[in-house]
Amino acid sequence: MLKLAKYTNPYLTMLLLAIALLFAQANFDLALPDYLSDIVNTGIQQGGVKDAVPQAIRQSEMNKVQIFLSAQDKDSVLAAYTLVDKNSPDYEKYLAEYPALETEPVYVLNSLSQAEIDTLNPIMAKALLPVWGIEQALSDPAKAAEMGKMFGGQDLSKLPPGVDLFTLLGKLPAEQISQMSAGFSDKFSAMGDKMIVQAAIGAVRAEYKGLGMDTDKLQNDYILKSGAWMLGLTLLSVACTIVVGFLSAKIAAGMARDIRRDIFEKVESYSNTEFDKFSTASLITRTTNDVTQIQMVVMMMVRMVFYAPLIGVGGLIKVLAKDSPLSWLIGLAVVILIGLIVIVFSVALPRFKLIQKLVDRINLVARENLTGMMVIRAFNMQEFEEARFDKANQDLTANSLFINRVMVVMMPLMMLIMNLLMVGIIWFGAIQVSEANMQVGDMMAFMQYAMQIVMSFLMLSFMFIIIPRASVSADRIAEVLTTEPHIHDPKEPKQFPAPFKGQIEFRNVSFRYPGGDIDALENISFTAQPGQMTAFIGSTGAGKSTIVNLIPRFYEVSSGAILIDGVDIREVTQHDLREKIGYVPQKSSLFSGTIESNLRYADKNATPEMLDSAIEIAQAAEFVTSTESGIRAEIAQGGHNVSGGQKQRLSIARAIVKKPPIYILDDSFSALDFKTDAALRRAFKEKAAGSTLLIVTQRVSTIKNAEQIIVLDEGQIVGKGTHKELMETCETYREIATSQLTNVPAGSAGKEELA
Repeated sequence: MLKLAKYTNPYLTMLLLAIALLFAQANFDLALPDYLSDIVNTGIQQGGVKDAVPQAIRQSEMNKVQIFLSAQDKDSVLAAYTLVDKNSPDYEKYLAEYPALETEPVYVLNSLSQAEIDTLNPIMAKALLPVWGIEQALSDPAKAAEMGKMFGGQDLSKLPPGVDLFTLLGKLPAEQISQMSAGFSDKFSAMGDKMIVQAAIGAVRAEYKGLGMDTDKLQNDYILKSGAWMLGLTLLSVACTIVVGFLSAKIAAGMARDIRRDIFEKVESYSNTEFDKFSTASLITRTTNDVTQIQMVVMMMVRMVFYAPLIGVGGLIKVLAKDSPLSWLIGLAVVILIGLIVIVFSVALPRFKLIQKLVDRINLVARENLTGMMVIRAFNMQEFEEARFDKANQDLTANSLFINRVMVVMMPLMMLIMNLLMVGIIWFGAIQVSEANMQVGDMMAFMQYAMQIVMSFLMLSFMFIIIPRASVSADRIAEVLTTEPHIHDPKEPKQFPAPFKGQIEFRNVSFRYPGGDIDALENISFTAQPGQMTAFIGSTGAGKSTIVNLIPRFYEVSSGAILIDGVDIREVTQHDLREKIGYVPQKSSLFSGTIESNLRYADKNATPEMLDSAIEIAQAAEFVTSTESGIRAEIAQGGHNVSGGQKQRLSIARAIVKKPPIYILDDSFSALDFKTDAALRRAFKEKAAGSTLLIVTQRVSTIKNAEQIIVLDEGQIVGKGTHKELMETCETYREIATSQLTNVPAGSAGKEELA
């Protein structure tokens, strides 16, 4: 994947924006369990009261609280409050909020930071608990008698009239008061300050009722406020998800487009040497299937690979910050999940490396069957080809099924781990709640964090499944992009001399195919003059097509040189070289479109007169005009809706439209009958009289009137001259000519020419 990292450069801004949004989304999602915990703990269990430091407290209650405060704590508490009475400037405002202010002064909490409140929380809680406990005991005779044991066994429910217990307590020595306060706190001592504060919330609620406040409204407001924050964070998280999804799709699609473009441009620069290395089926797979794999994994990486670690690590930090006694459960689950992912990764990776090769294979077989369907039917080989395709299909299916089985097994196992983790949290969490070491809301938040952490591993595990296959695809794509073409343009190219003539000279040219053991051509030397026809003839495999393919540099000579107008073709750009050549390949190629679009492939600015002239010269006018659409008749992909001869004539017409100074016709008359062949040669010679014409053919009749005929045998020139000269001096040519021209039907052009 790193080999294609450069394709992210145009999208770095979008990528950074997506990461920032994912960071924000992770924070939003991680905040939700805390709000859930607050709703359960504070909103439901504590009636909307968060702290043991009351927002307001009656003066009489504050006096009672001070009895159980040390001198230092008393100063800290009183400094945090302001006494409001009827003479205070904000009396009316506070009266509406605290109706009890009408009968007695009220201490109102100053504006404090949360850190200051956290400091006061245990101080006020430890003072409020004994005050609240005594007040509850005095209202219940049974509890009063029980509490009397702390006062020497006296029944507090039978105090003399007019005697106030708190007034008596205020007169006791500080040491005795401290002992009494400790007695009230003994049952909370094992819980820690957090649970003591929670226990004191009831006293705060009782004080709020004493102030005349609507405690139900207080609870509802807190729940609704926390719920509104949860809803807002959820909506923000959804918005981030939508934007990240859009950005990830745009990044992935853009990268795929750029990679496909570069692959196509790279393949266009390949010589035939590189095409011999990569099969057509493989290049198609790399351009389509492999790029699609990269596109998918990039989109998933942006959405998951960055988000999953954020939510996983963030969840772990949140859990550890809460110092929960259940943290070991998540640690155990994480270790098991990592082990499972490692096992799956090690098993699946080799199969992912194989799957793309199997896709190449099935594409190759399918392509060969589709292009060779007529041959298959002619030889009744349908069953053999079906078996060959079935073998490739079965191999791909078996490999895909193995990978899918691994994924099918992994997902339920991960869900099982997550569900067992949830059960463990509930089981051990319930024990902690019953022992007052944990609140219910904290346990629920812990469950949410545990689920987020496990889900992050689920997302990463999914990425570990698709990344190996994408990695293989990336390697295959990089192999195409990093393969340097065998043929290069010179750094300082020359220009052909003007005016351009088109004289072609081969000087001791030898050529060997890449990986070959022997030369395909050896010491080839000749000169093709403008205005003349130079023909190449010889047995199959003699090197005829190889010679003409060296001229446009489809292959590079191994030794020697090819010069055009005295300039080595390696010293000019390939574009300038091919601009001078009209090429008709051995296997005629037409493109999907119309006859006109195929002809304009040579010159998009060609006039209708130029097109008509080319069609006339190529002897294609008869079948072009016979169609209703004429020159605008549709051509199917590969020209499959026209005959071989029609395809050759249109290919020749396309070359003529270009009006090049050099024509190369590589066995381009093979599908033409003798009459059409002769008519085409006469018209061609007349219209392209000043051009250099090179023809590869198997027909002696086609080249009988050529100014120069070169006879090849096993990559060497065995004869050179005119037809008449070769008939006298070259045995190889004489054998070819005799075998052809003496066996054609009587009255044909070939018979007349031999005569």
